[in-house]
Amino acid sequence: MTFSIVARCAQTGMFGVAVSSSSPAVAARCAHARPGVGAVATQNFTDPTLGRRGLDLLERGATADQAIAILSSTASDSAFRQLLAVGASDVPAAFTGSSCIPQTGSALTEHAAAAGNLLSSPEIPTAMTAAFTGADGHLASRLLRAMRAGLEAGGEVEAVRSAGILVMNDVPWAIVDLRVDWTDKCPITELERLWSVWEPRMQLYLARALNPAQAPVSDEPVRVDTAGS
Repeated sequence: MTFSIVARCAQTGMFGVAVSSSSPAVAARCAHARPGVGAVATQNFTDPTLGRRGLDLLERGATADQAIAILSSTASDSAFRQLLAVGASDVPAAFTGSSCIPQTGSALTEHAAAAGNLLSSPEIPTAMTAAFTGADGHLASRLLRAMRAGLEAGGEVEAVRSAGILVMNDVPWAIVDLRVDWTDKCPITELERLWSVWEPRMQLYLARALNPAQAPVSDEPVRVDTAGS
C-alpha cells in the first residue's frame, strides 16, 4: 500500500518525509515533521495520531529508536502499524508490525530511513536510502530521488496513485508541502513536476512571510541556490 522515506539534512538541519501509495491522499495521513525536532511516517493501516505522538517524544528528548520503541509498545493494534522516525541526532529507526501487509521491507542509514508494505521486493527501501545518500542538492530533491529509485526498483505491487513530500526548516511552517492526492498517471512524476514549479519560488514566499516590505510583488521564479535553504 505504501513506501516512504524520512530523512534529515546534516548540513542544514532540515527534516523531511516523502511517501507514495496506491491509496488516495497518502501524505495527508502519513507524513509528519516538525522544525528542529524530526520527521515521522506512520503507514500500513495508518493511525495518524502516531505521527504527532512520535514528534512529541522526539521533542522531549527521545532518540528515534526510543520514540519508535515507545510507540510500537503502547499504540493500539501496533501489529498493523509501520513506523519510521528520524531525529536531530542518533540513527533513524523503523518498526514493522507482524500483521502488516506483505511483503514489507525497511532500511536505515545515518540520516534516513525507508520502509514499505505491499512491495514488489523487500529490497526497495534499500534502493531508496542508497539513492538518497548518493544524491545532492536540496533535501526535497534528494527525497524525490529516493522515491524515484523506489519506483524504478519495482515499487508497490499495485500502481501508486498518490504521493507527497513535506520538508521543515527553521520556520514554524513547512517550506515544502506538495501533494498529489490522486492521479491515474504516476504521482511521483507529478510530484517531481510540482517541485520544479515550487523550488524557484520557495525563497519568494519565505521573503513575503518574513520580510514583506522588501519582497517582490511578482510571482516570477527567483533562481537562487537553495541547497542550504
